[in-house]
Amino acid sequence: MRNDFITLAEPQDFSTGFVDFFDSIGMTGAGLVTKGVAAVIAVIAVKMLLGTPNDPKNALRKGSMAVGVLFVAIILAMYGADLFGTVTNTGGKN
Repeated sequence: MRNDFITLAEPQDFSTGFVDFFDSIGMTGAGLVTKGVAAVIAVIAVKMLLGTPNDPKNALRKGSMAVGVLFVAIILAMYGADLFGTVTNTGGKN
């Protein structure tokens, strides 16, 4: 067996658990949850956009609602940690 492995990254010490992991990716647990919630809302908005009916009146109404939901998801992804940081006193860290 050959022992000429190439090291692509320096070793990380994750002995204290999730704190080390979140520090390595530059995000807190609350920031990760905020991004996850925004991603789920964005998937729901895309599903709403793809499911618009053939009737023009209903398609316009449901399409505009889907665009609004997508806008909320984008704002939550960008500013969610700051918005929820005011509630939980985490200081808005991502």
